[in-house]
Amino acid sequence: MPKTFRPYAPDQMLLLPSSVQDWVPEGDMAHFISDIVDALDLSEIEAVYEEEMRGYPPYHPRMMTKLWLYAYAVGTRSCRKLARLATRDVGCMMLAAGNRPDFRTLNSFRLRHLAALGGLFQQVLLLCREQGLVKLDHVAVDGTKLKANASKHAAMSYDRMQPEVDRITAELDKWFRECDQTDAEEDAKYGADNDGDELPENLRTAAKRRAAIRTAIKDLKERAQAEGKTEPDAKAQQNFTDSESRIMKGGDGAFIQGYNGQAAVDASSQVIVAARLTHSAADCPQLLEVVAEIEANLGELPSELSADAGYCSEANLEALDELGVTAYVATGQMPRSYRCPAAPRGRIPAGLTRRERMKRRLMTKRGRERYRLRQQVVEPVFGQIKNKGLIRIWLRGEEKAEHEWLLHCTGHNLSKLHGAWA
Repeated sequence: MPKTFRPYAPDQMLLLPSSVQDWVPEGDMAHFISDIVDALDLSEIEAVYEEEMRGYPPYHPRMMTKLWLYAYAVGTRSCRKLARLATRDVGCMMLAAGNRPDFRTLNSFRLRHLAALGGLFQQVLLLCREQGLVKLDHVAVDGTKLKANASKHAAMSYDRMQPEVDRITAELDKWFRECDQTDAEEDAKYGADNDGDELPENLRTAAKRRAAIRTAIKDLKERAQAEGKTEPDAKAQQNFTDSESRIMKGGDGAFIQGYNGQAAVDASSQVIVAARLTHSAADCPQLLEVVAEIEANLGELPSELSADAGYCSEANLEALDELGVTAYVATGQMPRSYRCPAAPRGRIPAGLTRRERMKRRLMTKRGRERYRLRQQVVEPVFGQIKNKGLIRIWLRGEEKAEHEWLLHCTGHNLSKLHGAWA
């Protein structure tokens, strides 16, 4: 007896029109994103379209916002990939409701509303708090180095810039002399009224490179003056592709051209409660900025905070004490095999610096337990975001790069919120 299979008739016409929403399982991320965005305040985005528009009507901003938040939640950052998903992925097709924006339209929308899209981070965070995912009992702070959309080989140090300008200028002078000589010979041969050829491509490139280097010299001098210096450091570098990114050591020890992405993560659910991005490689100056961001986002400060030795300074520890935040900040780099000695007993000696007091705190049983949360809370979050495809920051310039980082963090929080509701 032949095997019986379920009916399969791909050419069969449906008797009744189907809804694309029925093709997406209940509780899917796409349904979740649609419900979340419908609850968000998009007035900052929608206000742009209030003036009279000419030409064909634009796509609905709420639909475009749903597509981009869905994209960052599932790890898609490319506008071309998102455009393909809108024609192939049933979740995207449901969110687009039959619309098929091309990649240029998607990219234009993201760039036009980048700041407003980044600002949705706080609204999503408040939704996480309403669902009990944010308690602020303990927050872990850390930074991760993110590659910029620029090569470190496209940078040049200050002490090399002026010699390079002189070399290019000499090369240009040589070319111009040769051009003058050639023009004179051709005038004598063909007549002075005939058109000549354009400058050689390598000559035009050299002129552009000289202009770029002179601009870089000006920027480095302005940066040095802002830091109270008369001249830039000889080793100070400027990148010609993304001038606001910096050379910094990545997590694997290799140097990259990139930015420093900061995040504060709630220990109860791994929800990011504050995020910022800077071109400064040092973590220490960012700690109080991140703490202020937590208060600005949620209206209150965490009870406890843990951070690695990169954030430790007398000023930071003093400020946390004044804010009433119990800190667990490493005072030095310790090997993994290090075993913390028993905490000293008795009264704390008078005259200890805050760093010394912190060292004693971390030697207690509770201090070791609370500090150990840092590895369990914030470091996995960076791994989860990067496993979704964050190889580098694609947008150039510190402001745009920070908004892109906020979108990644918003996508992460949406995933945590969806997991809590599933």
